[in-house]
Amino acid sequence: QVRLVESGGGSVQAGGSLRLSCVASGLPFSLYNLAWFRQAPGKEREGVASVTLDGDLPGPTSYADSVKGRFTVSRDNAKNTLYLQMNTLRPEDTATYSCAADLNPWSLMPNYYYWGQGTRVTVSS
Repeated sequence: QVRLVESGGGSVQAGGSLRLSCVASGLPFSLYNLAWFRQAPGKEREGVASVTLDGDLPGPTSYADSVKGRFTVSRDNAKNTLYLQMNTLRPEDTATYSCAADLNPWSLMPNYYYWGQGTRVTVSS
């Protein structure tokens, strides 16, 4: 059974930082393309950051324009873990953040097969 479990969410003031983690089990992690998505109340799901594969190494990353320069996505294949370092957080970053995995390189498109349940991030002004 495939599981993606996010952690690291919480409440923070504007300008603060959080680091999200997504631990995967039940799949060959190093073979999967990975991404972070977020969804705020009343809004559509938005692709935030993705990291694809380049052979056995982490490949190109992609970011939503709204988070470029503030968020960094990374993966640790040895730990089956995907990370999202979020700096200089803004109130508009408030959302539930979910990780996703797929054998296809969907980048920021929400076509991933496997999804986690999400972790809540709240940024106050």
